[in-house]
Amino acid sequence: QVQLVESGGGLVQAGGSLRLSCAASGRTFSDLAMGWFRQAPGKEREFVAAISAVSWSVRSTYYADSVKGRFTISGDSARNTVYLQLNSLKPEDTAVYYCAALIGSRSPGELMSPAYRYWGQGTQVSVSV
Repeated sequence: QVQLVESGGGLVQAGGSLRLSCAASGRTFSDLAMGWFRQAPGKEREFVAAISAVSWSVRSTYYADSVKGRFTISGDSARNTVYLQLNSLKPEDTAVYYCAALIGSRSPGELMSPAYRYWGQGTQVSVSV
């Protein structure tokens, strides 16, 4: 069983930055593929970013087109934590952000779909104009 705990959400003005954290436990961190998704009121949950499990000492990253160049996903094995750095925030980035995890190597298509097994409780990000 994998447990995920998110933190770092908040209220920020447009153009500002936030860093979301997701601490994972219950499984070797390098075995986990992890993703961030978001859900705005009245909308479906959508993919934001993902980072693959370690393969040949490398993790690959993937981003939704809407956040590419503004958001950065990274992993810290020493802290068993994945981060999502949110820069140049826009009001349309307002949503509850969820961390999710899968065990093992996965295709890019799997990593960008919401079919993750483990989910965090979510953290609210609100961007004002």
